[in-house]
Amino acid sequence: MLKITVLASAALTLIFLRLSFAVIRLRRSNEVALGSGGNVQLERAIRAQGNFAEYVPLGLILLGCLEINGAPTSLVVIPAMTLAIGRLFHAKGINEPPPHFTNRIRGMQFTFGTLMLLVALNLGWLAYASSFSDVR
Repeated sequence: MLKITVLASAALTLIFLRLSFAVIRLRRSNEVALGSGGNVQLERAIRAQGNFAEYVPLGLILLGCLEINGAPTSLVVIPAMTLAIGRLFHAKGINEPPPHFTNRIRGMQFTFGTLMLLVALNLGWLAYASSFSDVR
């Protein structure tokens, strides 16, 4: 059972829904049916939602792979938390007017770092588990 991945997926879905509702709210208030209509605030909200949708699925797939292959709980929980933290920082940062990119940069650092860590953990765990027949 993928308990950690389920919890991470649920939490990240709630964040995604909040980002989506922000886009909907801004589209309605600015009467924009498609695109941003040149509205900078709406463009930021669209990109926050889009960026989230671009990176989170890879993280969840890698989390699920790690968990289903029997990695220790801590090797799944920690990246799940850092992925969520990174996505929250990025969403906050992208919605701040420039030139204040600190949270946006921090969010991408957390996200990229987590994805790279998950790749390394998956490959490392695969090699480790393949070396021992009693490890699953």
